[in-house]
Amino acid sequence: MQHQSNINHIKSISQLLRELGLPAPLHPMIELVDYNNVTAEMLPKGQKISMDFYKISFKLTFKGKTKYGQGYYDFEEGGLAFLKPKQIVVSPENIENYEGFALYFHSDLIQNHPLGNTINQYGFFSYDVLEALFLSAKEKETISNLFASIANELNNNIDSFSKDVLVSQIELLLNYSNRFYNRQFLTRKAINHDIITSLDKLLDIYFEGEESFKNGLPSVKYISTELKLSRRYLSDMLHSLTGLNTQQYIQNAIIEKAKEKLSTTNLSVSEIAYKLGFEHSQSFSKLFKKKMDISPLEFRRSFN
Repeated sequence: MQHQSNINHIKSISQLLRELGLPAPLHPMIELVDYNNVTAEMLPKGQKISMDFYKISFKLTFKGKTKYGQGYYDFEEGGLAFLKPKQIVVSPENIENYEGFALYFHSDLIQNHPLGNTINQYGFFSYDVLEALFLSAKEKETISNLFASIANELNNNIDSFSKDVLVSQIELLLNYSNRFYNRQFLTRKAINHDIITSLDKLLDIYFEGEESFKNGLPSVKYISTELKLSRRYLSDMLHSLTGLNTQQYIQNAIIEKAKEKLSTTNLSVSEIAYKLGFEHSQSFSKLFKKKMDISPLEFRRSFN
């Protein structure tokens, strides 16, 4: 396709290592790269790249202020970033961004293991690069040990147990990442509070303005785009803090706005439904009853 001609599509780990000037992988489906072993001339800069395999980047330090969601903060201990196959990313212009390690593994490595069926549950593979996992010193030590174990296994002679051991190590790495992301959602309260405040304000403006008339109900895609967050990260962050994913959070906002209009205005149920972005008032009434256990009219009568 013409519009994809400027994307460097890397089909195999062997191809990637050739382009980085490194020896062929000992195992064709998995490799751990130490960027200290890569010369600066071989690193692409500002290039669009798509890979047919997974990548987990482990940076030992983040220098200076790091962008996170809509804000910035300092976090010097390093962190992890995740890419799934076919994601298009732009390689960084700064050579310092290549410091650390990168674990690459092909989906064929895990397809006959339980991880092959569950890897999509690790939502951070759908996060943006700016939504990286920032590690404490203790967490970084744990991840360093896991990367060292994987490196040690890759340096052993490959035998009939190698694949099972490597997949188990990857799964352990992902489970620790899940735990640390949950900690990050909870400990970055100031940043996450700002995101939720921005979300509430965005929904309020949406329902009170003309957006709901023009575009219908607010979509998860619209909300995440306006907040400059990936859909999966926003949903996981909200779920960690509120118990609701983004769609459920939007629905709750709709119900709260509906309750306000039912109790303070003389608008009919149909008028309220259309103002909130529903194409059919029956859909609004069905959602309201599902959430509140009473119909919109019964709710209104309770105020009279």
